[in-house]
Amino acid sequence: MQTSDTAVCDDPLADFYTDALTLLEASGIPFLVGGTFAFARYTNIDRHTKDLDIFVRPSDLARTLAVFENDGYDTELTFPHWLAKVKRGSSVIDIIFSSGNGVARVDDEWFSHAAEGLVLGKRLRLCPPEELIWSKAFVLERERYDGADVAHLLREAGRDIDWRRLVARFGSRWPVLFSHLTLFYFIYPDHRDVVPPQLMDDLAGRLTRQTVEPDNRVCFGTLLSREQYLPDLEVHGYIDARVSPYGSLTPEELRVWTDAIDKQ
Repeated sequence: MQTSDTAVCDDPLADFYTDALTLLEASGIPFLVGGTFAFARYTNIDRHTKDLDIFVRPSDLARTLAVFENDGYDTELTFPHWLAKVKRGSSVIDIIFSSGNGVARVDDEWFSHAAEGLVLGKRLRLCPPEELIWSKAFVLERERYDGADVAHLLREAGRDIDWRRLVARFGSRWPVLFSHLTLFYFIYPDHRDVVPPQLMDDLAGRLTRQTVEPDNRVCFGTLLSREQYLPDLEVHGYIDARVSPYGSLTPEELRVWTDAIDKQ
């Protein structure tokens, strides 16, 4: 896997990011770098970035924001279930501790399997490729689709992936992973051997054994898009898979997350 510093950002942003990273390093709070910087390390695809994604455990969020506030940065808890922001002027850093659908919560595994890489000349820990794939696999919005990112990660990092751990991450939501692996077979015929054949056989077998569940009125589409499956809840009376006992979000967290659709 790549460890070179390949992501590109404007000089003023680079200074802003470097200062913020230096502050975080000095704080001793464990953190990981994700987003464009991590993606570039694993795929060697250069991107011009205007954001920096920092991942922390939920239990470290308050301390992380306090570190920045004490140094004069502005902070906001944008979405209480997964995202905060650190700002200075028009420059912004995302502080991520879960995912919008509540599935990919940052836990100890993110840290125990982290890779190292250079970020703006600093050797820092990066989000593991398994967690990048896990979180990106569920981003299937009309305005944002991360499927190509998943395919690129599989192509370049697939031979180093811990497949057993990746499948475990998806758990009962394994059909989402299978869908991306099927597309990967279509996109890169010359790299199909990246995916263990026995894994594809196992997932295909699971699929054929699934039967119709006429009494199951849960719509799992809301894990893939916060907007496109709302009619299924409102018109057809489906249960939202993001709330208990199927998901981790509260009704209030869902309201805030849904209300923000029209603001973006």
